[in-house]
Amino acid sequence: MTQHVCIVVGLAWGDEGKGKIVNSIAPNFDVVCRWNGGANAGHTVYIDGKKLKTHLVPTGIFSGKKCVIGPGCVVNVDKFLEEISYLRSNGFDTSLVKVSPRAHIITEAHVRYDNYYLKEKLGTTGNGIAPCYSDKMMRKGVLAREALPKEFLWDEKLEGKILCEGAQSVWLDIDHGNYPYVTSSSTLPYSACSLGFTHKDIHRVIGVAKIYDTRSGNDPIEFPESLWGQELLDRIIEEGQEYGTTTGRKRKVNWLFLPKLIKAINLCGVDELIINKCDVLEKIGYFRLYDAGEMLEFSSLEEMENYIVKEIHEKTKVNDVIFSSNKDGI
Repeated sequence: MTQHVCIVVGLAWGDEGKGKIVNSIAPNFDVVCRWNGGANAGHTVYIDGKKLKTHLVPTGIFSGKKCVIGPGCVVNVDKFLEEISYLRSNGFDTSLVKVSPRAHIITEAHVRYDNYYLKEKLGTTGNGIAPCYSDKMMRKGVLAREALPKEFLWDEKLEGKILCEGAQSVWLDIDHGNYPYVTSSSTLPYSACSLGFTHKDIHRVIGVAKIYDTRSGNDPIEFPESLWGQELLDRIIEEGQEYGTTTGRKRKVNWLFLPKLIKAINLCGVDELIINKCDVLEKIGYFRLYDAGEMLEFSSLEEMENYIVKEIHEKTKVNDVIFSSNKDGI
């Protein structure tokens, strides 16, 4: 029986450092779950100085925890088995990885359609995610129980303390993001209930953001082409190593849009907020954000952080705001 559920959710457009957070708290849980998306997302973590990546398997694998890929996820069998091989070769117990028999399978036809029709137009990763979800909704998809070795199929039981790891983030949500420049699944924390627990089991929601905004893929409205080539933003890209874990694509960068962050916090019911990569702004020596319809500039990181905390405590129900640096390599 589920005793306790904690959910880690991204509050921007992805790439906020959720993997680092999940990896740091996973030892306190029994099971780490992924509830949405496919190998179009990824997490990078550092274990004893070694850089490790996952694309579909929850980062709980690095802590020796049972890892569940839920029914709301989509799975490319070949890429999944490649990731299993990668993790096994790095010394991790891949018998802990289980996939819901109700998850859907990405086929070669899905990948071809994505690359031919969607990748350039929408900025997808070309991994066949959207066409797979489309077939799922049209009731003609292939289920994991029909395609994966039985050793990887989950018995659909959840017990103990559960940690849920979000993929992508709030503003890529299929319903709440800037449609059609969104992902193909629901990224909000309550979608994690698809794993088989109720909203009453959710005890804690941890929201993760960065001290500046980034996004991969196309969005001509919120991340226009004019953001490329701006000297300070380009310096953030390099200092923050803003390149996609899965695709290697350079991310567009902008200064933090605080009203959007506050809206995401309230939409997700965040209890605790973690803001990553604060040291990147210290390295470039500029401290800016957008609020009240204008760009605000601060004389120091501390002044900027104090302003953020004041606004968040006034406009949300967040209990704690934690500012984090990039010292762990994320």
